Amino acid sequence: MTFESNTTGPNTALTADAAGTWQLGDRVVNRIGLGAMRLGGMPWETPKSRDDAIAVLRRAVELGVNHIDTAAFYFTPSRSSNELISTALQPYPDELVLVTKVGPSRSRDGEFEPMARPDQLRAQVEENLRQLGIDTIDVVNLRWGTGMDKDAGSLADHLGALTELRTAGLLRAIGVSNVTSDQVTEAMAVTPIVEVQNRYGVTDRADDDILDLCRRHDIAFVPFFAVATASGASSEAADDTGQTVIDTIARKHDATPAQIRISWTLHRGPHVLAIPGTGNPAHLDQNVASGAIRLDDDDLTALDGLVG
Repeated sequence: MTFESNTTGPNTALTADAAGTWQLGDRVVNRIGLGAMRLGGMPWETPKSRDDAIAVLRRAVELGVNHIDTAAFYFTPSRSSNELISTALQPYPDELVLVTKVGPSRSRDGEFEPMARPDQLRAQVEENLRQLGIDTIDVVNLRWGTGMDKDAGSLADHLGALTELRTAGLLRAIGVSNVTSDQVTEAMAVTPIVEVQNRYGVTDRADDDILDLCRRHDIAFVPFFAVATASGASSEAADDTGQTVIDTIARKHDATPAQIRISWTLHRGPHVLAIPGTGNPAHLDQNVASGAIRLDDDDLTALDGLVG
């Protein structure tokens, strides 16, 4: 693998500070974090090993991951991401930043329910606090644009409710998720926004304008599904038109295609944070090591030219 190593010996794992840091609200995070959605497995999958999920979380902290993205609606019939985080990591390290999202909710049988109204957001924030076993959440993202928000009130009203919860001490900072560039601008007019979390990746480039908007305003841009293709398939999908290019660059760096996708994402700017998710300890090590891969100009030219 071609990287700038921060190791002290041949058997020392690469750590999450290899990609640098970013100021997220009043906290500093390493740019490689962990998304919690896949910890217990997806609803359509066979449940993942609980022991593996706990091992992933503990290993992540050992590797310097200090930014974990989660939500109360990340659960399967037998697993809850928030509960796994609480079980694995309490007492939490002082440097650990926990980020959650509110707006959508799911019934006990897993079906998504209508978007929360502004007056219902406090209950959602408090549920995350209870599940995580904390008194204040570092960042709460308002998840928007789910198709279930048309009767729930305005974006501004929801953000206004979150600012009240911030004043009450339930959260430290506010972000938005799954939004348009106009909605980011609207959000900034209501309250300081510390991050935008949207779908984005090397072959999933619809939000280049939002990435640039965030850059101009020193807002963290936090892609989700950065390892997926534009169609939503795995990065290993043979029918991805850009996969041949990605595979070639992966071989050049002795890396996996997923690592190249993560590395390219981080190369999009110092304000870009990666939160690849996994319930597999081996994949976690690979994801963290992606932050140390240094793509050269030829690599970036080839990858920048891909469109999903």
